[in-house]
Amino acid sequence: MSRSSRRIQQWKDTTIPRRPLLWLAAALLFTLPPMFGQLASWVPWLFLLALALKFWMEPRGYRLRSTILKLILAGLMLGAIFLSYATLKGIEPAVSFLAVLVSIKILEAHTAREFHAIVMMAWVLCLCGFLLSQDFAVAFCLFVAFALLIAALVQFHRGSSPGAFWVPLATTFKLLAQAAPVVVLLFLLFPRINTGLQLRIGDFHAAITGFSDRLSPGGIETLANSSEIAFRAEFPDNRTGPPGPKYWRGLVMWRCEGMEWRGPYSPKSISDSPRPYPASDKAIRQRITIAPHGLRWMFALDRPFGIPSGAVLARGNYMYSVRPIRKPRRYEVLSSIEPIDKELDAYERRQALQLPASITPAVRELAASWATHDSEPRAIVKSALQFFRTQGFRYSLSPGEYNKNDLEEFLFHRRTGFCEHYAASFAALMRLAGIPARVVVGYLGGEYNDFGGFFLVRQADTHAWCEVWIPENGWMRVDPTTAVAPDRAGQDLSSFLAGRVASGEMATGRSALLTRLARLALVNQVRSIWEALNYQWDTRVLGFDADVQDVLLTSLGLTNSGPLPLVVQVLIVISALLIIYASWMQWRTRRRVDRIQALYERYCQKLAHIGLQRDPWEGPVDFARRATQSLPNASKYVRQIAETYIALRYAPGPTVTSVDKFAKEINAFIAHM
Repeated sequence: MSRSSRRIQQWKDTTIPRRPLLWLAAALLFTLPPMFGQLASWVPWLFLLALALKFWMEPRGYRLRSTILKLILAGLMLGAIFLSYATLKGIEPAVSFLAVLVSIKILEAHTAREFHAIVMMAWVLCLCGFLLSQDFAVAFCLFVAFALLIAALVQFHRGSSPGAFWVPLATTFKLLAQAAPVVVLLFLLFPRINTGLQLRIGDFHAAITGFSDRLSPGGIETLANSSEIAFRAEFPDNRTGPPGPKYWRGLVMWRCEGMEWRGPYSPKSISDSPRPYPASDKAIRQRITIAPHGLRWMFALDRPFGIPSGAVLARGNYMYSVRPIRKPRRYEVLSSIEPIDKELDAYERRQALQLPASITPAVRELAASWATHDSEPRAIVKSALQFFRTQGFRYSLSPGEYNKNDLEEFLFHRRTGFCEHYAASFAALMRLAGIPARVVVGYLGGEYNDFGGFFLVRQADTHAWCEVWIPENGWMRVDPTTAVAPDRAGQDLSSFLAGRVASGEMATGRSALLTRLARLALVNQVRSIWEALNYQWDTRVLGFDADVQDVLLTSLGLTNSGPLPLVVQVLIVISALLIIYASWMQWRTRRRVDRIQALYERYCQKLAHIGLQRDPWEGPVDFARRATQSLPNASKYVRQIAETYIALRYAPGPTVTSVDKFAKEINAFIAHM
């Protein structure tokens, strides 16, 4: 062999075959979704560029060879990561650096060892992707990536044998199916130390949420286009819940500063105070799964009284958690459809009538005119709502900027606002008229999912309304936004805005095609199914924490006496299952080997029938050589049968397909003879 031929042969031996490389590239593409959502934007694009360059370089024999160049690239990328995050600590910089290292490894890989190294690094990247996000879509992509990495290894070791596409997939599915029972058992029984699978690493306070202890002009309108999930709610006693608008109570604000309101700095608990409870037919039971937000706000249908453990009922009848909510939390709560408190103590009255000194005389005269005309509280409320309804006020997602002292500007000049503008101004006017009032911030409406039987409430559904004190009725809810936009109370915000866009009352930034697609029944049905799957993922998988595991163990008749005994029990059960599985596989293999031997004996009997007797000490090769000399017309069949018999007889685990193929060879030989 010439020197050039040896170089070509050496290059072929050290080059990664194209088919395994395709499987590997497909797997790496499925690791990208969590990167695009959580990492600096240049990291996933660099990853994609490395993959594209690999497919251009590999056929030409190019690769990143210089160690110095690789170190320089790694140093430059490390500096870029530091500039992007201003630190090298944390999960995001660490995953970014791992993605950069994988990108460099892709460009330099050319041997079998380096191919296996990339697969191992990609598996670690899958784990890191799950640390970045545990959404159902991300988990699905990472599972597909994990499976494709197995297929890449299977294809790499199969070489260029026939059935290159389906056989690696079939082998991967078999391996995953064999591992599935152990994975499910470990998931259900392995001790949960503190939480479920939901992991949130980073700053919770930077999360998109409509809640803080301050209501400022424009604070809620910024969430109008947010698709982030706030919580999901089920009604166990009535699938679709009570009729009428659904106001989800979150926080009560007492301190008025004009257009700005604040909640109490330290909520005062009233959980242990004696209070009258409504009759059972006036109570509404809800199961709520709240998304993690790192704060203490909890939500329930107006007005909660039967609260879950780990929660406190604060003055103003709203709930807050004893501990910050850092994982999906599922709880059950009872709410009353009627007011509970019938008395207003002196402290609450002072709080509910407090006003800032910055309110202008024009605003004070407006409120005083209503009280002068009719001092009865209901009449004053009616006059105020009529003022908002008839004086040209508009409901808008972009009303412009207001300051906390711009109450007169809003009421007499611009008259354009979102729900927080109307709630803040209405409550201030009620206090000016001598009626105790407060602002409630929560959510309004929610999208009902027919497949899952739950209401999906998003951050875009954040809403603010008022409560006024009516002596004979207690705290009564008044939503001044409905005086300007009557349809808002009966719909979630997205449906309300879609109706306004369809009627031409409001413009949308989306194209006409996207708007029409969003209205298609098929699109909405697919979206509902996907959201139902997300809900089951969040509640059944991510929400499977230590408390849920204790309930499961109790229902199975087991007691959780501590992590160590439970680990021992799980290991015993898994060992027993593995022994049973190994015994079953051994029995299946033995059956196939016995069948192979029976087929070979049938072949020998056929040769004996035509006068070619096999000696007891004669091996398959010697017997095949003698049979070939005696039967030159059947030499092809004889050699093939001998080779197949030796390969199957001494193989560690012959497959059903290979044994069936051997049976066809025997039958073909018998038919030929």
